[in-house]
Amino acid sequence: MHREGLPFVGVSLAVALAGRRNPWLRRAGLASAAANAAFFRHPPRKPPTRPGLVVAPADGLICLVDEEIPPSELGLAATPLPRISIFLSLLDAHVQRAPIGGEVIAVAHRPGSFVSADLAAASADNERNSIVIRSSDGAEVVAVQIAGLLARRIVCEVEPGDTIGIGDTYGLIRYGSRLDTYLPAGSKLLVEVGQRALAGETVLAELP
Repeated sequence: MHREGLPFVGVSLAVALAGRRNPWLRRAGLASAAANAAFFRHPPRKPPTRPGLVVAPADGLICLVDEEIPPSELGLAATPLPRISIFLSLLDAHVQRAPIGGEVIAVAHRPGSFVSADLAAASADNERNSIVIRSSDGAEVVAVQIAGLLARRIVCEVEPGDTIGIGDTYGLIRYGSRLDTYLPAGSKLLVEVGQRALAGETVLAELP
């Protein structure tokens, strides 16, 4: 389980303990502890070892494959790039993993609204946190954590200058969200809308 979930599970267990003489309260506390433990689960994953691959940064449903300009707060060129969006339901694991290995060269947070993360407008309007990772070959991939209808906290545990391996956990979004991955022009996309993705294992694309 991701450490962000420890306070939620702990409070739920405390409620169950305090209400141990009350069957309803005890069951409610235990059910809440189980639900939070499931939401904050942090399953092990085995990333591919072949170089030049981009893996899914999140578990969920691929809901969009298109081209779009990366978030403006990153200061990148206003040129549309291939984008793959993954929608995370409440039942998906909500930890985020690095789509490629390399150096984190930018991190930018932008406040916003909290419309449903499965809507196209979520990428532009919702609160988000973006990172740019540069591989040893100079390829840059952008991963954007986007809050959803119920999400109220985005956790990002990396800073510019950090080195991260492909598939390493770098953050989490609480309660329903979306991950957008922007790829270098010329990347070969290997997934399509409607496909399920596993963070750190599902290959989204090959770098040019």
